[in-house]
Formats: sequence, C-alpha cells, structure tokens
Amino acid sequence: MEKPVIQVSSVTYAMKGRDLLFRSGIKAYVERSTRTSRAGCGYGLYVPEQTDRAEQLLRQAGFRILGRLERADLK
Repeated sequence: MEKPVIQVSSVTYAMKGRDLLFRSGIKAYVERSTRTSRAGCGYGLYVPEQTDRAEQLLRQAGFRILGRLERADLK
C-alpha cells in the first residue's frame, strides 16, 4: 500500500499544516521524509485520505509545498 506524503518547507509548517488539516476534518501526521535531496527540512505530512483536498487547503493557506511522495507502507 502506498503512503501519500506532502512535503513542506519546515518542521514548523508540517506541525501547523497538521493542525490546519485536523481542524478541517482531515487526518494528517508529521513524518520525517526519507528523501533528503530536495530543498527543505525533510519533513512532510502523511495524509492517508483526501490528499488532493489537503494539498489544496495547505496551498490556499499559504504553505509552500515542495512536492508529494508516494512511499511504500512499511507495515
């Protein structure tokens, strides 16, 4: 199963984004990113459902989105 992770520019934005999404009824979890080649802190938001909507909400709120990763679930 793939895990959608939205990469953001800092761990602070990851935590603020998680809180924003929870207030909007979307579950999100701060995760350390496995990819370190991109600019930024290496943190992202794992959003198991409504990932497109979550990214849209973050962009509307002014978050800088570095991209999205789909990584294999380790469970």
